[in-house]
Amino acid sequence: MPYFAKLLLLIFCLVLLVESRKHRRRRWTSHLDVQRASHIFKNRDLTKAWKGKTDQLLRVDEHDFTMRPAFGGPAIPVGVDVQVESLDSISEVDMDFTMTLYLRHYWKDERLSFPSTNNKSMTFDGRLVKKIWVPDVFFVHSKRSFIHDTTTDNIMLRVFPDGHVLYSMRVTVTAMCNMDFSHFPLDSQTCSLELESYAYTDEDLMLYWKNGNESLKTDEKISLSQFLIQKFHTTSRLAFYSSTGWYNRLYINFTLRRHIFFFLLQTYFPATLMVMLSWVSFWIDRRAVPARVSLGITTVLTMSTIITGVNASMPRVSYIKAVDIYLWVSFVFVFLSVLEYAAVNYLTTVQERKERKLRERFSCSCGIPHSKTMMLDGNYSESDANSLAGYTRNQMVPEEEKPEKMIVHLAMSNESNSSRRRGLKGHVGLRIIQNTHAIDKYSRLIFPGTYIFFNLIYWSVFS
Repeated sequence: MPYFAKLLLLIFCLVLLVESRKHRRRRWTSHLDVQRASHIFKNRDLTKAWKGKTDQLLRVDEHDFTMRPAFGGPAIPVGVDVQVESLDSISEVDMDFTMTLYLRHYWKDERLSFPSTNNKSMTFDGRLVKKIWVPDVFFVHSKRSFIHDTTTDNIMLRVFPDGHVLYSMRVTVTAMCNMDFSHFPLDSQTCSLELESYAYTDEDLMLYWKNGNESLKTDEKISLSQFLIQKFHTTSRLAFYSSTGWYNRLYINFTLRRHIFFFLLQTYFPATLMVMLSWVSFWIDRRAVPARVSLGITTVLTMSTIITGVNASMPRVSYIKAVDIYLWVSFVFVFLSVLEYAAVNYLTTVQERKERKLRERFSCSCGIPHSKTMMLDGNYSESDANSLAGYTRNQMVPEEEKPEKMIVHLAMSNESNSSRRRGLKGHVGLRIIQNTHAIDKYSRLIFPGTYIFFNLIYWSVFS
């Protein structure tokens, strides 16, 4: 019996020893866990820990967010800043522009305040935006706009413990821009994107640029194919609607200057070359009717094609553009070159008809054998006519008809056949030289001089 009691006592002591060790091990493990947890969460805000529902921390269900903050009090200030990501396109035909930007709003809503040990904010996506009040800002004169939604809605909401809110979204908007094309393509255009509250007047909501001109940021890589972006700046003013009242309106203004080099290559140089090509006809023989007529018609049709192509890419405005002035003046020069040859051809026909009549009138007086009668231009002097070797000259025209034409009777001598051949060759050469009409001579100087003078005036006025 004593032996059995000792055995039970020994077993009891062993059990107590094992339990005490287990208890110390559990205490040590829990101590390590607390140290590890305190080390992990040392720099974290415990208000951001998951509490089942986020809106429980913000107490969204306890307030009516259909009303603006401080309803019934003074107007709530809403600051705005914008970062322009890109200018996607400028359309002259539709008179609009497309811009992608980050639009940010700043305001204070005490209903969203929450306790925080280190005054850090909480960030949410677009799902919370549907449960709270946000400013109802829209784009005035907008044709199309949308919030990007790939891969999710590009909306960010950041709430600070004191109730300040940052609301940011990525938007692409196509808005109207009233353009003036009176100096096109040597023009500059100023467009603006306008922001305004749709429902709240200036008594309820006060829109303002958060940092003045510094509220507008632009990407340095923004560039356009046809325009040079000169400057961005911001303005603000009140807009009045007769039925609803006054509203704060913010403006994003930007000035664009068009690159001229594209239009120099596609419009101005071809038009100038066509005008210069039309002057070639002044050096072509006036009797080469097919050559001069074909050249004139070709240049006229080419100018018509250039004018049609330029107007096809422009809106149908009711005023004259700078490019219209240049193209139509060039067209007039080309058309006048065609009319110039028409005048030359007509005067040449009249002149030949007079020569024919004079030749028939005095054909009976040519009684000298082996003689020929020739019509020479009035530009020949008597010394030129007498210098024709192997011929004798008898004037058959009365003195009063001499300024226009002169009939020279040339009697060929049988004794000087070699001299006669040399005289015929010299006469053919003189006829070729004198086959240019006086109008062609003057046109060679008047047309280029006038066109150069027009270009000097044009580029000095519109540049």
